[in-house]
Amino acid sequence: MWEFPRTRYADYNGSEASDETEIAVNIGGVKHILYGDVLNRYPETRLAELVNRATYSTQANLCALCDDYDDSKQEFYFDRDPEAFKCILELYYYGEIHMKRGSCPMCFMREMDYWGIDAEYLDECCISSLNEVQTELAEIAEKVKAILDDLEDDASVTRGQRCQAFLWKLMEKPESSLAARVIAVVSFAFILLSSVVMCVGTIPELQVEDAEGNLVEHPTLESIETACIIWFTVEYVLRFMSSSNQLRFVFSFMNIIDFLAIMPFYVLLILTHLGTAVMELANVQQAVQALRIMRIARIFKLARHSSGLQTLTFALKISLKELGLLFMYMSVGIFLFSALGYTLEQSHPETMFTSIPQSFWWAVITMTTVGYGDIYPKTTLGRCNAAVSFLCGVIAIALPIHPIINNFVIVYSKQRVLETAAKHEIELMALRTEEEQECLKAERTASAGTRSVWESTAQSASQSDKYIPVLGDTANVSKGQPVHNCKNNYN
Repeated sequence: MWEFPRTRYADYNGSEASDETEIAVNIGGVKHILYGDVLNRYPETRLAELVNRATYSTQANLCALCDDYDDSKQEFYFDRDPEAFKCILELYYYGEIHMKRGSCPMCFMREMDYWGIDAEYLDECCISSLNEVQTELAEIAEKVKAILDDLEDDASVTRGQRCQAFLWKLMEKPESSLAARVIAVVSFAFILLSSVVMCVGTIPELQVEDAEGNLVEHPTLESIETACIIWFTVEYVLRFMSSSNQLRFVFSFMNIIDFLAIMPFYVLLILTHLGTAVMELANVQQAVQALRIMRIARIFKLARHSSGLQTLTFALKISLKELGLLFMYMSVGIFLFSALGYTLEQSHPETMFTSIPQSFWWAVITMTTVGYGDIYPKTTLGRCNAAVSFLCGVIAIALPIHPIINNFVIVYSKQRVLETAAKHEIELMALRTEEEQECLKAERTASAGTRSVWESTAQSASQSDKYIPVLGDTANVSKGQPVHNCKNNYN
């Protein structure tokens, strides 16, 4: 038997339960002795209602508050979690509730609802855990809804809308079908191929001379680049056409990157063929070189097909505070040590620290422990300043890095859990649907043989002491034996 120490209080609630009233409850096999004066501190709860009814109500009224009742032992049975009930009892003795470490917050909230206890009695630490779980459940629900929206086929939509939705899934959701996965893989291969061609095209040995003697890309590499751009253009146009909100599509960050990845090609094409007619050749070549640099934006297209890069981006986004601290630490250190380095090196005739802004570069490469060696101190005090600067730089970088890494781990783990939970929920929904269909088939089969079943049950009822006609079942009950099968009807 498990119980809290007895604390005597007068009953201030005006209930009919006196200080000496006590009840025995069995919670999942664990017996507790509870006292009326303690339970009536919170008269709105189920236990207070039970102890107040125990003094005057009949067994039928008492059964409405519990799962079963043993008349001989005068013991109320509840088919609930005994460990959670120990936490519930803390409310009556300490005025607040703490969830046990490792317990599910949502399951514990269902226990509190059952016992008629409001969530406001939870401690602040437990409320924060509950809010986190509720947020995760909401995200899982959104993922499940998105998956169901992909699976369902609405008959009210037009044929054009159905084709638009099919094209959107084909281009945006690789998990929707085999063809969508193939398109995603091909797009990923084109991104890698285009990036490799851009890098290889800068190797002098692979370049050729044009009519004016200038080095240009090899024609083969230009052909591969053109093929990649054609694929990116077709992909962008199809995604734009299949989008339900085209204005939002245009101003989306990833779509802006896609546009910047293909735009330089067409601008270069226009400048190459028409630019010489409106501007000088030198200006055209400078514009071409500047636009070629913008081709590096296509490497960011990999984020569309990589969940790891998306997770990294989100982790950095929620780590803006830590990144701001890192930038602040480094800025203060760079300003401080560059000023000290300039001051301490002024006495040397061959000083390399000509000004404080010029010393910023030395402070940056020293605090980040890069140390190119192009600028270095020559005096003893200047070298001591350099030693202190790179030690402070290591500390300044190390302090905010750990929270950033933790944020990435939390985001990555949460993403995996949400994906697994959403898939599991979909599987459970499919299993429930199959069970419902099987139940419908069984009911139809049973309705066809209702007459024969009724005759057989009536015959068996005539041979028993008592017949309970529930779905054709029989029950044998001994005469004079009390039966209490109490179901919970408490609201």
